[in-house]
Amino acid sequence: DVGSTVLKCHVYDRAAAVRGSGCRTVESLYPCPGWVELDPEVLWSQFVGVIKEAVQAAGVHMRQIAALGISTQRATFITWHKRTGKPFHNFISWQDLRSAELVNSWNKSLLLKVIRVIFTVLHFLTRSDRYLAPSFLTFSTQHTSLKLSWVFKNIPEAEEAAKRNNCCFGTVDTWLLYRLTKGSVYATDYSNASATGVFDPFTKCWNPALCRLLSIPTSIYPPVKDTSFNFGSSDSEIFGVPVPIMAMVADQQGAMFGECCFHPGDVKVTMGTGGFWNVNTGEHLFASWRDLYPLIGWKIGEEVVYLTEGCMTDIGTAIKWAQDINLFANVDETEQMARSIADSQGVCFVPGFQVSVNDPSSCASFVGLKPSTTRSHLVRAILESVAFRNKQLYDIIVKKVRIPLQTIRADGGVSNNSFVMQMTSDLINKKIEKPANADMSSLGAAFLAGLASGFWADKEQLKRLRRVEAVFEPQKAWEEYRPAMDTWLRAMKHSLHW
Repeated sequence: DVGSTVLKCHVYDRAAAVRGSGCRTVESLYPCPGWVELDPEVLWSQFVGVIKEAVQAAGVHMRQIAALGISTQRATFITWHKRTGKPFHNFISWQDLRSAELVNSWNKSLLLKVIRVIFTVLHFLTRSDRYLAPSFLTFSTQHTSLKLSWVFKNIPEAEEAAKRNNCCFGTVDTWLLYRLTKGSVYATDYSNASATGVFDPFTKCWNPALCRLLSIPTSIYPPVKDTSFNFGSSDSEIFGVPVPIMAMVADQQGAMFGECCFHPGDVKVTMGTGGFWNVNTGEHLFASWRDLYPLIGWKIGEEVVYLTEGCMTDIGTAIKWAQDINLFANVDETEQMARSIADSQGVCFVPGFQVSVNDPSSCASFVGLKPSTTRSHLVRAILESVAFRNKQLYDIIVKKVRIPLQTIRADGGVSNNSFVMQMTSDLINKKIEKPANADMSSLGAAFLAGLASGFWADKEQLKRLRRVEAVFEPQKAWEEYRPAMDTWLRAMKHSLHW
């Protein structure tokens, strides 16, 4: 699992128990204010190293590995020369803000307003959800489209190669597959493609109209394959033996699969670097006005499962920042610090390190500081902001998704914080399950690879392998939190248009 902050590898046995693990910190580069990059050679070296470390820790030989499944952060991309394999630039992260000016310019443009009007009329006449998404088309710095447009405007070598049909585009999964197979396999899967913002989940094709709009050549995109699929084998020089690559999946969709959220109405909430609420919408692609984003969850043969997603930035980012400025020494302390006081004493934390889709000029801030404010109040305010955002996204989903919600399952590093989990359960008045292993993206990639290789028989077997560590049930009425949440909402308003 190549995450935004950590690269992990787990070796699973048939009982889905972890036999060995490896871990590396993903080294982000910040060459200019707001830019976030990854060195492709460093990432490749870490990727190979972490797999070897995990296999060694498991006490098995590489030839005993039945299959490799790869889960990756989404919308982080690179372009390279088709003939030489040489990258034109570093990976540009989904967190990167270099396209912020382009995003603002496009979102205010007359052309985009005209496009919205046309599709609003088409949606009114047809009532087809296919026309609903373009009717409120809003560009975001998190999507690939305008950052890719920036590449062709600012890197002449990439533009020239694209003109000669010599430019390859790839998200992290595509690049790793390309390197694993020494350039012989060039592909991505439906889950990763649908998260780029350049792929139309309705037609299941790269979006030619959007590419024309942004002057991006469609020749650069890789073929799109099933999520659970035989992508070929790694070159034997890399691990000593060829290892079958049997799944590639975007991290949030991988976590959804790892949580066994296989049925319409199943909900997964991941609290990691960012926060993601995903709802399984089954065979129906659900589009909403703002707030929620339609995705392909996975494609396995004829089965295509769709998700709708609501996301929030700055969960793990904010907690790591608080640790970096010495609000606490160890993340495990935060729960105890939050519980050591009755409330945050009116202190609110507004997340906003990353540019918001709805307000690119919002800022991160603490509001309501007093001479009596302690580190514990600040930490509690940060944790409360996570629970309050969870409540906001849950309410949006309940209001807009026309599917009865079933199970709610949480994962990601912040799900290990019982204070956040209990407060979220109270606020949404729902039971939340937390798995024994919080690394669900890895497990989802393993499950998908295991199905493709025959290591596991079917999804019913996978359900039986699930292990729940804790179940959080509502203990307080959410109205008890209303004054604190109202204060937090006022603080959020103060941070807008900064």
